[in-house]
Amino acid sequence: MATPKQSYEQQQQQQPNVQRVRNSGMINSNQSPMRDDKEEEMSRSALAMFRAKEEEIERRKMEVRDKVHAYLGRVEEETKRLAEIREELEGLTDPLRKEVAIVRKKIDSVNKELKPLGQTCQRKEREYKEALEVFNEKNKEKAQLVTKLMELVTESEKLRMKKLEELSKNLDTLH
Repeated sequence: MATPKQSYEQQQQQQPNVQRVRNSGMINSNQSPMRDDKEEEMSRSALAMFRAKEEEIERRKMEVRDKVHAYLGRVEEETKRLAEIREELEGLTDPLRKEVAIVRKKIDSVNKELKPLGQTCQRKEREYKEALEVFNEKNKEKAQLVTKLMELVTESEKLRMKKLEELSKNLDTLH
């Protein structure tokens, strides 16, 4: 591609030729036929150069258009690939969502069953603790009563032994 300076120089070189092409339409009385041929050749040359420039511009325009079409084609392909990937991702998450939903429903139903069972368990624990307290109190009372009984039996035995000894002494004295 030409630099701006080169383009400007080319335009400056072409301007005299373009001016000559414009002037070639006028007939000058003091021109010679040789000069007309030279001017005609210059105008053909300028016209050929103009056509070459136009063809170059058209060729570049076509190249740019082809590049744009190729780029758009790649963009369309990438868009299709992204859409396919998105569909695959949605397909992957869909079964997981269903399984998760099923497990969550099961958890909710178990929680509903656990709540009254937990309450029953707490109530039964309270009842058990109360019954255990009553049992322990009765057991303690029993132990005290057994101790009291043992004391009474021991004292009773002592008293009876004492009485028997007295009776035995009385019998011995009588004999």
